[in-house]
Amino acid sequence: MPQSTTEAARYIATARAWQNVGTAVPFVIIRDEDNAVIGSTRFWNIERWAWPLDHARHGREFPDSCEIGYTWLTRSAIRTGANTEAKLLMLAHAFDSWGALCVCLHTDVRNLRSQSAIERIGGKREGLLRAHRMAADFTPRDSVRYSIIAEEWPEVKRRLAELMHLPRR
Repeated sequence: MPQSTTEAARYIATARAWQNVGTAVPFVIIRDEDNAVIGSTRFWNIERWAWPLDHARHGREFPDSCEIGYTWLTRSAIRTGANTEAKLLMLAHAFDSWGALCVCLHTDVRNLRSQSAIERIGGKREGLLRAHRMAADFTPRDSVRYSIIAEEWPEVKRRLAELMHLPRR
């Protein structure tokens, strides 16, 4: 989470640069009641696989897999449902609009709250990536990797709808 105006500008510039080369789709999370910016998230590590020429998925415009990450919320937005709603919207876009086969999420091994939240919606723990990336405290971070695959999406969607108190579809 950016801690200053300078960090926020750098964060946004990076997100836009990745978007411009097609490797990310960033979002701002805005609270409806007052239009306040309460966070950010993005699709990133967007992959289009090299399917054989005669395969039905060859030449598709949309990604085969991606990750959801770079998610942060202001302190006041934590445990409000904002992240659950963002995940529902993003996963629906990835699976229902793009036809993605897999969506991955990573979290710091020390972040038990995020691990619990990902597991609560149906993310499957795949394993631990050691010294995977730099942590917020500028140390090498071990990451827990989770995924949701297309076959699991209907159940994950049902869980997210229940968490959001939405009617099932």
